[in-house]
Amino acid sequence: LGVLVGNLIGAMLYGALMALTLQGPGGAALGEKLIAIAQAKTTGYAALGAAGMAAVFSKGVLCNWMVTLGVVLGLSSTTTAGKVAAVWLPIFIFFALGYEHTVVNFFIIPTGMLLGAKVTLMDWLVWNGVPVLLGNFVGGFLFTGLALKLTFGAAAAPPAAPPAVRAAPPPSLPTSALVPGIELERTEASA
Repeated sequence: LGVLVGNLIGAMLYGALMALTLQGPGGAALGEKLIAIAQAKTTGYAALGAAGMAAVFSKGVLCNWMVTLGVVLGLSSTTTAGKVAAVWLPIFIFFALGYEHTVVNFFIIPTGMLLGAKVTLMDWLVWNGVPVLLGNFVGGFLFTGLALKLTFGAAAAPPAAPPAVRAAPPPSLPTSALVPGIELERTEASA
């Protein structure tokens, strides 16, 4: 929950700063696009009723399946180029196909609202926030996490550490062996 709240705060802060920059020259076109996206991701689904709810939930499932698959593929590769390609492809798919990701929407929808999108807080929560969050959980848990668990089983427990064994102290060296040419005085403690 803390990570989710942190992502929400960070995305909204970034969105607020971006909304300020869009007030300057050349920002109108991007601002209009963000408004249109925010409305499509909320009231656009609401206009479709139950079909819209099914669509937004399914897009959430498919999105996080791709995101978690990207993480697993990245961890599976042994080279830097392989890791980049393995992570890039599933993320590219989720953006290209218009899937819904909670954290991405933490930025897009509030930024669109700040810029004037006709979207209420309830529109966001009911028609995007909650169904996408649930869909993201199902996609990551069911299609990646559970699939890996069923395929590979439980992780093997690390082997138990052998009992501690006290090492014998090193044999005494003659003091002349420490620094050639220098004799050190031996005391009873060092003998």
